[in-house]
Order: sequence, then structure tokens, then C-alpha cells
Amino acid sequence: MSTETDTKVVAELREQFGKGFARRLRAAGRIPAVIYGHGTAPVHVALPGHQVFLLVRRANAVLELEINGEQQLTLVKDVQKDPVHQIIEHIDLLVVKKGEKIQVDVPVVVTGESFAGTIAVQDATSVALEVEATHIPENVEVSVEGLEEGAQITAADITLPRGATLLADPETLIVAVSVPAAPVEDEAEATEGDEAADAAAEDAPAEDAAE
Repeated sequence: MSTETDTKVVAELREQFGKGFARRLRAAGRIPAVIYGHGTAPVHVALPGHQVFLLVRRANAVLELEINGEQQLTLVKDVQKDPVHQIIEHIDLLVVKKGEKIQVDVPVVVTGESFAGTIAVQDATSVALEVEATHIPENVEVSVEGLEEGAQITAADITLPRGATLLADPETLIVAVSVPAAPVEDEAEATEGDEAADAAAEDAPAEDAAE
């Protein structure tokens, strides 16, 4: 039985196209896909729906396809979903080779807790890296543990996985630590209270004012 960590996928070549055929394919539990890259002609295939649905939940998933007994390593480049039902409608796959360097956007995960009374605001959720096609990290981590107000973490501060090269601007802001501002509604209520007090003073009788 295939699992979420089993990247070996049996793909079937398809020679029929069009929206009608694609709908029938999805109804049968298959996902239409196209393979391209390395100067080769596009190859249209059908993939097992449930297994691939689990695999593509991970960013930059690499699929080891078996097509008519031949092996083909591919990188998931684009997943098109129905905006309402979130059903996968089509997948674009890029041909990759073992040892080849590729460019990918890797998710950034923030860990730890900043200094008491502060918040860590994540400005960038991913960072561009060059990595080996068969060694794409699931994510990179940055820690805000104990950082105080005004602290910033940029792309240059990220500890990269072995063999990875940073492609993003080193000065790209990843996380900034700050003290949260007072809630807007509290400020509005305070302003309204001051205005009400001023209005009451203006409406007071003259004799009260003299007293």
C-alpha cells in the first residue's frame, strides 16, 4: 500500500485530452498531469489521485514516476485546484535529475517565543534557495527565542541545509519583533469619553460654572 512518504508513483500515459476527458479521469480517481523540461516534448499522464493528493501537501514534492516500466524523476511545479471544492484538477511536473541543482521556494518556520510582552511578526513565509533536486528541505527554521523589541531576522541569518545556496536578497526581512500597539477600540473609547466630558462641560448652566 502506498503511503504519504512513498514517492514512487505509477503513472499512465494518456492520449485523450479536453475538459470532458479530464472530468471522467478525476471521477475515476485519477489526476491529469503533464511532464516537461530538459528540452523534452511534454508528456501527458494520469496519476493515482489519493496517493498524489497526500504527496503534494508538502511543498516542492519530488515524485519518482514509473511510466511504462521506465523511471522518471519529477518535481511538482504547479497544482491547480478547484477554488470551491479544493479538488486537484491538474498538476505540472518538471523533469529533474539526481545531483542536479534546482531553484525552489522553501517554507520558513518560526520557532520559540520572543521576550515577554513582544510579538514576532513573520514578514516572509518562504525563501528562495538553490538545492539538489533529491535533497530539497521540507522547510528552514528561524528561532525568535528570547528576542527583544526591535530585533530582526533576515534571510542572511537563516542556517541553510547542507549543500543549499541562498538565492534571495540577504537583507530580505523574515521576522521582526515588536511590542503590540494598544487596541484601536480602546483608543476610540477613550477619545469618545473625552469628547463626552467636554460636551457636558459646555452644556453646564452658567451659575454652576460660577460656583
